[in-house]
This record gives sequence, structure tokens and C-alpha cells, in this order.
Amino acid sequence: MPRPRHPMITALAGGVGAARLLRGLIEVVPPSCVTAIVNTGDDTVLHGLHISPDLDTVVYTLADAINPDTGWGLAGETWQVMASLERLGGVTWFSLGDQDLATHCYRTQRLHEGATLTAVTEELARSWGVEISIVPVTDDPLRTRLQLIDGPEIDFQEYFVKMHHDVAVADVRFEGAKHALPAPGVLDAIARAETIVVCPSNPVVSIGPLLAVPGVLEQLRLRREQIVGISPIIAGAALKGPAARLMREMGFESSVVGVAKWYASWVATLVIDESDAESAAAVEAEGVRCVVAPTVMSTVERSAALSQVVLDALG
Repeated sequence: MPRPRHPMITALAGGVGAARLLRGLIEVVPPSCVTAIVNTGDDTVLHGLHISPDLDTVVYTLADAINPDTGWGLAGETWQVMASLERLGGVTWFSLGDQDLATHCYRTQRLHEGATLTAVTEELARSWGVEISIVPVTDDPLRTRLQLIDGPEIDFQEYFVKMHHDVAVADVRFEGAKHALPAPGVLDAIARAETIVVCPSNPVVSIGPLLAVPGVLEQLRLRREQIVGISPIIAGAALKGPAARLMREMGFESSVVGVAKWYASWVATLVIDESDAESAAAVEAEGVRCVVAPTVMSTVERSAALSQVVLDALG
């Protein structure tokens, strides 16, 4: 008998929520069918090392190596370097485990040797046995910057980790985006995909940087009918992180309706949680088809079930 044909799927991905969805997705379709285009606006340089938090969270999760308690970093991690840095009076507000540091050392070495971020990401994914194609949205510098209402403009990691995203934001911009080029394969992955999935990532600071890279949003708008998003907002709140607060600060409702408005120009279908079922009509009033399903991915099985809902949404 001929083997069943699986659709080519491209996912727009941020951090933890995206990683969990992708982990479930490869229970439903072969990994070779999936390309994940990942945010690099969170990237930073610390201790002289190039750190790519979203890329690493996706790789570690797909490798079943992620710390299950935090959703980031590696399981079974040790912290000898951070303990020594603290004793010396070094920077320790951004915790990096000993094994995780090896990833950043390798990435920094390869970038210094002239490799692109795309090439290094492929090397790291292969070293962990990850089979899906993981592509940074750009090989060029791209940094999310947040203007505080009562303070200076700061980078994302200072906002998210050092300040615990507990400060009011007036504006968000993506430094370097204007001159950035999509990484090799990004536009092609969007153009050729039969289904494009917007993972349940923060619309402002995880999906926003992807859209800021010239050519990406334009290509997505051409494929609108093939795009299915998953709301990261459930019952007016985000399960993790500052998505709800940032959406309000950017002038949108922190609700599934707010997500629909944010995405409406380029996303045709939105999956919302059962707890927001009463908002389905309001979502569709924004010109976005609505699918209601359980969206909390507390286990791999639930992530797989949500992935199947997403694939079924386009028939």
C-alpha cells in the first residue's frame, strides 16, 4: 500500500508555547514535514556569548531535554559557573546552567568562525537528534527593544528576566529589522507550506519580530487562507509571560478577540480555548474563522491533540 501523504507545515514560533506545540505536532506528522521559523528578537550577548533563548527552547523541547519545571534550560542541569560568578560579583540575573553554557559557547565560536545563525542552529539541532527544520527568522541582528513608561528603553531580556516583566511599556520596536533579510528558506517555507501555524506565542514580542523582517508579512498575507493561529490568551490571561499585559499596553484587548484583531490581516483561522467559547462569534466578527478546542498543553498528548485540531481546521 502507498504510504499516506502528509502536508508540509510551517510554524511561526516563539518560546515555550511554540516549543510545546511543535513537540505535539511531531506526534501527528513526520518531523520531516515541519519547518519552524523561530524568533530571534530575544537574542542577547552576555559574558561575551551569543544566546538565542527561543531557538534553544525549541531544540531542547523537541529533544525531550527541556527542564520540565521551567519550560526553558536543560533537565538535570548544574550551576557551578553561576555560583562562581556570584562569588566573584559577576552578572548572574540571567541564569545559565553549565550544560546550557556549552550551547552558547559553541554558537559563539561558530559565528566567530563565519558560520551563519541558520547553519549553527542546524548543527545544534542535529546534535540533539532533532529532525524538524528549525530556522531563525533572520541571520542578521534583530533585537526587541521596549520603551518603559517610567524609564529608559531596554532590551527584551532585561525586561523579561531582570525586571520580571513587571514594568509598564509605552512602545516596542525591533532594532535592526529594517535592514534584516529573511534567513535562507524562510520565505520559501511560507510560500510552499500547505498549512501555516501561528504557535500560541506572545503576539507582541514573539510573533512581532518575525513580521518585522521585510518580506515575511507580505508573504504571509499572500497565504492567509492557509494560516491557522492559536490564541495564547485564555480567559483574558496568558498562561505564562506578559502577553496579556503587553497587548493592553499596545492598545488591544487582552482577549481572544484582541488576538483576532491583531492577526486579522494575515490569519484566516484562530483556534481558541473552550473557556472562551462564548467569544467565538466576536472573533468571527473580526473576519477570522473560529475553532473552539482545548488549548492548554499540559502534556505531550494534549499538545498532539491540539496539533491535530489545527491541521483539521483547514480540512
